[in-house]
Amino acid sequence: MGEILLILLLAVALAWPLGRHLASVLKGAPSRADVVFLPVESVIYGLLRVDPQRGMTWRGYAAAFLVSNALLGVFAWLVFMFQDHLPLNPDGIAGMRWDLALHTAISFLTNTNQQHYSGQAQLSYFSQTVGIVSLQVLTPMMGLGIAAAMLRGLFGGRDAATAAEGQARDLGNYWVDVTRLALRVFLPLSLIVALALTSQGVPSTFAGAQTAQTVDASAGMTEQTIPVGPVASMVATKQLGTNGGGWYGPNSAVPLENPTPLSNALEIVSIIVLPIAVVFMLTPFTGRRRLTALVFGVMGTLSLISIGTAAWSERQPNAAVAGLAAAAPNYEGKEVRLGADASALWAAVTTQTSNGSVDAMHDSLNPLAGTVTLTNMLINSIWGGIGCGLVGHLVFLLLSIFIAGLMIGRTPEVFGRKLETQEVRLLSFLIVLQSLTILGFTALALVIPDVAGNSNPGLHGIAQVFYEYTSAYANNGSGFEGLGDATYWWNLSASAVLLLGRYPCLLIPLMVAGSLAQKRQAPETAGTLNIESVTFGATMIAVIVLITVLSYLPALVLGTVGEQLMLAG
Repeated sequence: MGEILLILLLAVALAWPLGRHLASVLKGAPSRADVVFLPVESVIYGLLRVDPQRGMTWRGYAAAFLVSNALLGVFAWLVFMFQDHLPLNPDGIAGMRWDLALHTAISFLTNTNQQHYSGQAQLSYFSQTVGIVSLQVLTPMMGLGIAAAMLRGLFGGRDAATAAEGQARDLGNYWVDVTRLALRVFLPLSLIVALALTSQGVPSTFAGAQTAQTVDASAGMTEQTIPVGPVASMVATKQLGTNGGGWYGPNSAVPLENPTPLSNALEIVSIIVLPIAVVFMLTPFTGRRRLTALVFGVMGTLSLISIGTAAWSERQPNAAVAGLAAAAPNYEGKEVRLGADASALWAAVTTQTSNGSVDAMHDSLNPLAGTVTLTNMLINSIWGGIGCGLVGHLVFLLLSIFIAGLMIGRTPEVFGRKLETQEVRLLSFLIVLQSLTILGFTALALVIPDVAGNSNPGLHGIAQVFYEYTSAYANNGSGFEGLGDATYWWNLSASAVLLLGRYPCLLIPLMVAGSLAQKRQAPETAGTLNIESVTFGATMIAVIVLITVLSYLPALVLGTVGEQLMLAG
């Protein structure tokens, strides 16, 4: 348990200054680093034909976001299909089938990294670096850009002081936000983490697969082929960007991706440091210290409950060996060198964020810990993805303001602006969309069992399918492995869920922020609902639990909760 607390404290300590740096970058504040970055940024703006001084309304920001995503998605799809004709393919890997290439492109484009392939065997170095890593750098910064635009809408864009009521306001420039964040934040951090991982033994080479002589040739195998490559850079971007896709099929459970306890701790810190930093960004970006305390308090409380429950669960024996003397903790599906606590911590934080990488197999978690991972993804804003988590949290904040306003008989207001029917309908649509998408596709896959291809009967088989679609919608990417998911059904149905879980969940809140930004801001009075308080924080937690956990309780009971109750009985 001491290891868990140390890692969490280190992540928070690093996130604090990083949050201030994020705010400075997004506000365009002068920096000593301008001498290095401004010339590069100017070249990029010139190539894109962008005026960095020109702001955008929410419509312009959303359009730029969609156009850039469409272009990147088509580019990645073509790279994956035709990688056998492209350079950096020393092992002669064939191109992907069109549906698998489409799913892979959409998965990484949506910052999900759900993998229906095994990276070391089905992707060339060109696909891994130019296709995968490029998306891992850009997509999290796109999500953070949307979050920044939403905050500008709620707290006033650059022209808020002079804009008239009903006038569309400047929410920033999408191209400038993404460029500055990628160059000044993400790439330097990725370089540091990649060098640290390389020092621990993670491969960093463009050489082809290596051949090793086996120690024991009694089984008839005298040598082994070991895929390598520029693994460290890919792992650094996957963890820092809440991406999660592994170079190797079993992800960070493979010693080549995660060789030592130190690399394991470094990767866990990398998973959560930027999502926490985004929360600490709120104070310098909005000037509201108490809002930061509210958001951090709610997220932190849910996070600690999640981690504590998962750690306790994995310290219990696996049901299959419960009667043995050395049954506890649950070591099924885990690396013995890492231990149960570190594996439970990773499972919790990777699903609290939209990371999805693993250092143990989630399919082998005890049912209670499996319920924790599912619940984290259903909430999807404990810390959430970079930017996306804050956007999702602000959705819960707005809904909580609306519900609290109804309870005390006041017109709901968001920082002096009225929250009216139009905004509430849009926010409510997001809640309904999640339920319809996850439960609808799960039911369809289970009704046609031949397409599901799950490896377990009964409750756990249901949980496998439910987990896959929940992970896709939450843009997480982890899985209860055992599904035969490299099929037309899974590639195409999961692609649809990936898109529904990304774009409406980012663009509808941006639309709401744009609508609120056009309203006159009234001064706060003694009668204004105080949302920056412990009471309102408790209300938010209750709303989050009611909207997410209880809405999916029947599905959970048919899966991991039912498994846990059967074991307890």
